[in-house]
Amino acid sequence: MASGSLVLADDTLLSRLDRALLRLELVLIFIGGLAIFSLMLLAVGSVGGRNFFNAPLPGYVDWIEALMPVIAILGVSYVTREGAHIRMDILVGALKGRALWAAEFATTALIFLLAALLLWGSWLHFDRSFDLSRPMWSRDSSMDIGLPIWPGKLVVPVALAVLLLRLSLQLWGYGRAFAQNRERPVAVPLVADAATQAAMEADQLAAREKTDG
Repeated sequence: MASGSLVLADDTLLSRLDRALLRLELVLIFIGGLAIFSLMLLAVGSVGGRNFFNAPLPGYVDWIEALMPVIAILGVSYVTREGAHIRMDILVGALKGRALWAAEFATTALIFLLAALLLWGSWLHFDRSFDLSRPMWSRDSSMDIGLPIWPGKLVVPVALAVLLLRLSLQLWGYGRAFAQNRERPVAVPLVADAATQAAMEADQLAAREKTDG
């Protein structure tokens, strides 16, 4: 797993697009964090209601099911940007120069194809659930309190669409790195060496101590 990666930036169009997409990815992560916080509040309300009033929160499981896609997938594009997903670093790390960028381009292209197929399938799944002529625009609902299912189904193609944008930029970055034989291209995750990784972790700890203080 690539735990120590960094993404370089410059004034090129590719880098500017990378930073613009990053702002959208951070918004999606913030929404995912709000979903996690909401689940925590729901859990407190349900447990507190059961213990003190013998009345747990109605539809607690329904709300969990509705929020789970938000928690599970909205951060996938940001994780891809940072290179924090599971990677074959032992194999890829042995490559250098054009061989490395060719391997990264090929694996990213395969992921792009898979994400495109998943986007197509998830959109069809959402379309089967959404209907403007039905109550709450939904053809199906949760079992307990009747929450509409389509919002949770819509989250998946939205997140995958953002992921495809991220993968497109990375394909551009790897392709340019291969063509120009660049050592440290922009807009793609680079695996940091031990010294750089230690410096990044030290900066994170210093920032955290400053915030706590």
